[in-house]
Amino acid sequence: MQKKPLSPLRIKAFSLTEVLVVLIIIGILILLALPNLMPLITKAKSTEAKIQLQHLYTLEKNYYYEKSKYTKELIDLSFEQQKLTTDGGQANYRIEIIDASNTAFKARATSVVDFNGNGTFDTWEIDQDKNLVETIPD
Repeated sequence: MQKKPLSPLRIKAFSLTEVLVVLIIIGILILLALPNLMPLITKAKSTEAKIQLQHLYTLEKNYYYEKSKYTKELIDLSFEQQKLTTDGGQANYRIEIIDASNTAFKARATSVVDFNGNGTFDTWEIDQDKNLVETIPD
């Protein structure tokens, strides 16, 4: 008794060599495009700092309306610093209040990651007038 082939039709497919060539070409294209995309990646990540500082501004204003002064303590505002990427978390910025008085405050968000590898860490600041400024660009 003669065995019949399992499938009489031959299945068309790519060879391993063809797949590897395509992957190498894609890798080269990504390496060529990556330096041009780094400023966009940094800009997108700095959005985290802006949002956190604007939230902190709102909390400080609410505290000011209740107590007639600003505070230097994040705990007084019920602001919880998210776990930083250096500690296994997802936050890229350390948030701190650097100055607070009866009439003014200044808060800072400092990057814990050097996004583009140039040795500088992105820093943003906000004050009681909601002036949001990038003091050290990355």
